[in-house]
Amino acid sequence: MSRLNLLEETRYEKLSVAVYPDQHIASKTVARRIADLIHAKQRRQEQAVLGLATGVTPIGVYAELVRLHREEGLSFKNVVTFNLDEYYPMQPTSEQSYVCFMREHLFNHVDINMANVHIPDGTLPLEEIADFCLAYEQKISAYGGLDLQILGIGRTGHIGFNEPGSAPNSGTRLVTLDDLTRRDASRDFGGKENVPTKAITMGIGTIFKAREIILMAWNTKKAPIIKKAVEGEISSDVPATYLQLSDKVEFIVDQDAASELTRFNTPWLVKDCVWDDRMIKKAVIWLAKTLQKPILKLTEEDYNNHGMAQLATEKGPVYNINIDIFNQVQRTITGWPGGKPGADDKQRPERAEPASKRVIIFSPHPDDDVISMGGTFIRLVDQGHQVHVAYQTSGNTAVWDDDALRFVEFAIDFSNSQGQDAGALQTLYQNMRRFSEEKQPNQTDIESMQVVKGLIRKGEAIAGARFAGLPDEHIHFMALPFYERAKTQKRAISQDDIQQTMDLLQQVQPNQIFAAGDFDDPHGTHKVCFDIVIEALQQLRKTESWAQECWLWMYRGAWHEFETYEIEMAVPLSPQEVERKRYAIFKHQSQKDRPVFPGDDAREFWVRAEDRTRETARAYDQLGLAEYEAMEAFVRWQF
Repeated sequence: MSRLNLLEETRYEKLSVAVYPDQHIASKTVARRIADLIHAKQRRQEQAVLGLATGVTPIGVYAELVRLHREEGLSFKNVVTFNLDEYYPMQPTSEQSYVCFMREHLFNHVDINMANVHIPDGTLPLEEIADFCLAYEQKISAYGGLDLQILGIGRTGHIGFNEPGSAPNSGTRLVTLDDLTRRDASRDFGGKENVPTKAITMGIGTIFKAREIILMAWNTKKAPIIKKAVEGEISSDVPATYLQLSDKVEFIVDQDAASELTRFNTPWLVKDCVWDDRMIKKAVIWLAKTLQKPILKLTEEDYNNHGMAQLATEKGPVYNINIDIFNQVQRTITGWPGGKPGADDKQRPERAEPASKRVIIFSPHPDDDVISMGGTFIRLVDQGHQVHVAYQTSGNTAVWDDDALRFVEFAIDFSNSQGQDAGALQTLYQNMRRFSEEKQPNQTDIESMQVVKGLIRKGEAIAGARFAGLPDEHIHFMALPFYERAKTQKRAISQDDIQQTMDLLQQVQPNQIFAAGDFDDPHGTHKVCFDIVIEALQQLRKTESWAQECWLWMYRGAWHEFETYEIEMAVPLSPQEVERKRYAIFKHQSQKDRPVFPGDDAREFWVRAEDRTRETARAYDQLGLAEYEAMEAFVRWQF
C-alpha cells in the first residue's frame, strides 16, 4: 500500500496505530522491541528504564520476555522498572497486589536486581502519600526519565489509573477509582465491595515524559474505547485521548480491538472497497440504520452522500442492490430452527432433512441455554427434534454462601422431620458456616461448599430443561475438568476436557449443535467451552461421517448480540413464547434478583434476555422486515 493510500485510509486516526492478526503476535512484537532496547542500552553500558503496566493486557509481553531470558539469554541486570500504579490500601503480599502480579509474571523469572524495581507503596499512611509520590517522580528523573512506557487502557479510557477528569499535566498521586473500573476488577476481589476505592498512579504528565510510549489493547471488549481514544476529540472524559498530543505514541492492537476504527468498521468512508457479498450486506444495513430508513427506501443519493458511490456504480442500480439485501435478511427469518420438513431449503438457514434432527445445546454455565436461546430451545422440542442439553461446567462459583447454607439447613430439617439422624449433616453445616464467616475475598470455597453450590445449580438446570420439555436422560452434566482446575491454576484446556466432549458427541451423533459464541473475553468460560467443542468436533470430523455433516450454530449470551449483517438465522418469538422462555429462566432461582457475577448490567438476566431479543426484532423491523415481538439470533460456524 502506498503512503498516500495509507494516509487516506487512516485519516480519521489521530495517532499511529499498528494492527496485528492476534494478541500473541502483537505481544511478541512489543516484547522484542523491549528486548532490543535492553540490548542497545547494554552495548552502551547504560541502564534501560522501563515503565511497566499490569492487568491482563501485558501478560503475553511478560511471558515472551521470560522466554527470551531463558532461551535467548536476555539479561535484565541493567534494567530499572517503574510500575504505573497500585491499589490503595494494598498489602504487597495480597494476591490482588501489583507487587504479586509483577513477581508472578516477570520478576521471579528473570535476573533483574529487585533494588531496581519500583512499585507504588499501597501500605503507606495517608499523610505520607504526597511525599512518596513526589519522591517517585524525582526517582524517575534521577534515572534520566523513562525510555519506554507500556500501557493498557481501561474501558473508561483510563491509562494507569488516570480516570476521567484527570489533567494532562498530572503527576503521580492518589486517585479515586471510577465505578466501572472497580466493577471490572470485582472478579479478582470476590465482589466490587472488596475492590479498593483508591489507587496511587503515575500521572498523565509523568507518562508523557517517556521517550517512547506503547499502548496495547486486545479483543472486541476494548474496541469501543480504542475508537474513542484514536478517533475522538481530546477530552478529559477519555484520558487516553491526551496521547494524541504526543508524537512518541504508538497504539499496538489486535484485529478485534481495532474492529471499530473507521478503516475496518466502515471502510467505504475512507477507501475503495472490494465489494464482496458480506461487505455489501454490511454497508447497506449500515446505511439504512444511519439514515433510519427501510432498506427498500434507500436511494442513489443516499449511497452517494455516504461514501458508497463506488458500490452504486459497480453493482447498481441501487434499487436492485436494495432488493437483494432485503431478500437476504428476509431469508434469515425462520420459525423452524431445526429445518422445515418437506420444504425447499435452498434459501432457508437450516436443512429440511432429516426431519427429526438429533440436537445438542451446549451451555457453558447451567443457565446459558434458556437465557440465550430459551425460545429456540423450546421450539426445537415442540417441533419433535431429539434435543439434548449439555451443561459444560458446574457454575458453582456463582452461588451466594447464604443460599448454600440455606439448602443444607433444609436438608437437616427434612432429615429430622423424617426421624433420621442428621448429625453428619449438622457437622458439615457447622464447618461450612464457620468457613463462610471467616472467608476472605475471592477465597476458593471448601469442597463441601462447592458441592452444595454445584447441586443447587444442577437442580435449577434440570428444572429449566424439564420445563423446556426434555426427558431426564437428555440432560447431561459434564463438569468439565478445566473449570475446577481454574480455581487453583491458570485456565487451560486439556485433553480430558476434549475427550469428555468427544464421548458425548459420539453418543448422541448430532445433526445440529448450538454453542455459546461469546468471544468478547477470550479468557472467559464461554470462549474456553466453545474452543473445547470445536476441537472435539475437529478430531471427530477426521473419521466420523456424521460429524462431517453436523452443523454448528453459535448463540450469544445475555449481554451482546450479533450485528444484524452477521445474523444467519433469526428465530422469531411470539409474546407467548417470550413468556415461556421467561418461566424457564425463572427456574434458576440462585441467579435471580442479584447474581454473584452480574457484570456491568444491573438488570436481571431474564430482563436482559427479553430486552436483547426485542432489540433484535426491532432492528429487523426498522430495516423494513416484519415486526415480531422478539427474535433470537444465530450465526453458523464454518469449519
